[in-house]
Amino acid sequence: MTYHPTPVPPRNNRPLRIVLVVVGVVVALCCLGGAVGGWFLYQTVQDAVGPARSATGEYLDALRDGDHQRAYDRLCQRQRDQVTADEFALQRQAMPKLVEYDITGMRVSTNNGRTTGAASVRLETANGETNESISLLREDGEWRVCP
Repeated sequence: MTYHPTPVPPRNNRPLRIVLVVVGVVVALCCLGGAVGGWFLYQTVQDAVGPARSATGEYLDALRDGDHQRAYDRLCQRQRDQVTADEFALQRQAMPKLVEYDITGMRVSTNNGRTTGAASVRLETANGETNESISLLREDGEWRVCP
């Protein structure tokens, strides 16, 4: 009589497969949730900073183009109450001409219902290059330069 060993039953890998699929789905959902959350955060920051950056650009464009009236119109009411458009134009004409600029950073904050901002800019004038901060104020729903 010949001895026949008892065959080993095949291993059941089904529970391992189920666990791996569940873990894979959870990881995929976490990645998707992180991507969607990141996108919403980016959009929120852009919605807050974008208009302030645009107002800064409009002001600097007007200065670069020598359109002092347009630059004056971008000033906050407090600043316009302190200086007339003609005085502003004379002050700007006495300064080195703005050749080019680059907005390198923006900060926007709200404190006690007052929304302010600061733009970090690199200014290239006829006399050289400088880095400055331009203060902004949200007035009547519009961003205004308020030095």
